[in-house]
Amino acid sequence: MPSSVSTLTKERTEDTVSVRPPAPDRSLLRPWGSWASVAWFLVPALVLFLVFVLAPIVVAVYTGFFKWGGVGPMDDFVGFGNYAKLFDDQVFLGDLGRGLYLIVLSVTVQLPFALFTAVLLNQRLRGRAVYRMLFFAPYILSEVVTAVLFTMIFLPGDGMADHLVGVLGLEGLRGTWLADPSTVMPTLFVVMIWKYFGFHMMLFLAGLQSIPGEILEAASIDGAGAWQRFRHVTLPLLGPTIRISVFLSVIGSIQLFDLVWVMTAGGPNHSSETMAISMFQFGFKRYQVGYASAISVVLFMISLVFSLFYQRYVLRRDLGGAVTSGGDR
Repeated sequence: MPSSVSTLTKERTEDTVSVRPPAPDRSLLRPWGSWASVAWFLVPALVLFLVFVLAPIVVAVYTGFFKWGGVGPMDDFVGFGNYAKLFDDQVFLGDLGRGLYLIVLSVTVQLPFALFTAVLLNQRLRGRAVYRMLFFAPYILSEVVTAVLFTMIFLPGDGMADHLVGVLGLEGLRGTWLADPSTVMPTLFVVMIWKYFGFHMMLFLAGLQSIPGEILEAASIDGAGAWQRFRHVTLPLLGPTIRISVFLSVIGSIQLFDLVWVMTAGGPNHSSETMAISMFQFGFKRYQVGYASAISVVLFMISLVFSLFYQRYVLRRDLGGAVTSGGDR
């Protein structure tokens, strides 16, 4: 009898399941930990963005409604008077025209030249690495150094440019590079090409090297010549790089300042002035800070509208493909 009781007790003990308190669901704590990590990295960037980007924009918009010299309280409210004066100013309207001039030349001259150079240096040439370095080197120089260098080159009488045109028999161009309103903008654009085309060349070169060689080889087997391969294979595949290069070129032309300021300061007689130089002149030379703020707002709005339009209608397919491929991964 006792043995049977002990056996029964043992069986019940084995069948008994120990009850423990439920462990906390750690999955409920993970979102809070993830948000804390995101905030840890995001908050400093947001603070910097607010202080150095959004706050200056808000201050510029607010200041643009006042006639203010930069010192003392802003108590002379003029509303949209600065903007009305702005679009009635022939110098500022000329700034818009000169900005458009630089944009057109950059897109139609500088970028094709950079693309041609990239295609050439993508071939198997002896010393192509040296050529790439030499063509990209001007972009490494600062705008101020470049401006000082070319100011010496275009120095009237003793500059290298005058000696060169003298050798070519074009003495009529001597001394008029940066001093003549009819030649100052083309001269500045030549400097821009020398300074920036290497950057676009490297962009195009990177795009060319990302094109699979099998595609070009298949087109060659199908009987496509060099021009046909370039026109129907290389250019379409290089489309995203070209569109990005156009965007950077346009924005750079709109906001051009350092190069022109050091070389000509907007002269002679405002013939090389840009919107950024007008903003600097009125804000720091003439102490018309309210009017300069209005110029900065217009410059910002032009850049913003162009960026949004370009992203919406030109870069839409490229950005959509990037997002799709990222999501598939």
